Amino acid sequence: MAACIDVQREVFALPEIELSPVRHFIVTKNAGGFILGAFSNGEMVGFVLSVPAFLRGEKAFYSHMTAVLADYQSFGVGAKLKWAQRDHALGLSVKYVKWTFEPWKARNAYFNLEKLGAAVSEYQPNFYGVDYTTSACAGEKIGLASDRLFAEWHLKSAKVQALARREQVSKQCEPDATIFIMDDWPSLLESDPAKALQEQKRIRGEFEIAFAQGLVGRNFNRAYNDVPPAYLLYKN
Repeated sequence: MAACIDVQREVFALPEIELSPVRHFIVTKNAGGFILGAFSNGEMVGFVLSVPAFLRGEKAFYSHMTAVLADYQSFGVGAKLKWAQRDHALGLSVKYVKWTFEPWKARNAYFNLEKLGAAVSEYQPNFYGVDYTTSACAGEKIGLASDRLFAEWHLKSAKVQALARREQVSKQCEPDATIFIMDDWPSLLESDPAKALQEQKRIRGEFEIAFAQGLVGRNFNRAYNDVPPAYLLYKN
């Protein structure tokens, strides 16, 4: 559990006060949650933290944190942690896992919706409070609302079960709505923070309208040619 603190520190680069302490992990474990770690030569290189929850009228897990050291990213470590999380949850008779992610990060969106089979139908503006980052071009502190989408992982859905078997899953028919995002959020934030703030507001507004209409985000297109990445939303 102490090793999880070191991984957090490197991956998230948060102030010390924002890190989840060892006591949080101990309490989570003893309350019915669990922590799974990924190791290389005896060194922890990633972990996933699952907090016990009661959601939608049933037992569930809130996946509070998944972290993988930079040198081990893009090798499938995060995916192995998430699928191990699913197996462990099902072993405890839990069929639903929920977590948050930043709506404008295409890599996370693709991973959650296409690789894991999660869906999105809830958007929370400024979920954790305002985040402050320093603009590379102006040297000024830029306040960013910590908006979050909630990934909803139905562990026994047909799509998730097919992906767990490593089967190809076709996208649904023509979407009822499409929400485009940028392909490289960090670069936009560094080069043009004012535009990044405008894009953040646009994305929030489009999601709020779509969810108010009962649409659900079930697929995600990566960027291709000159078309930016996009969430695909459906009526059911």
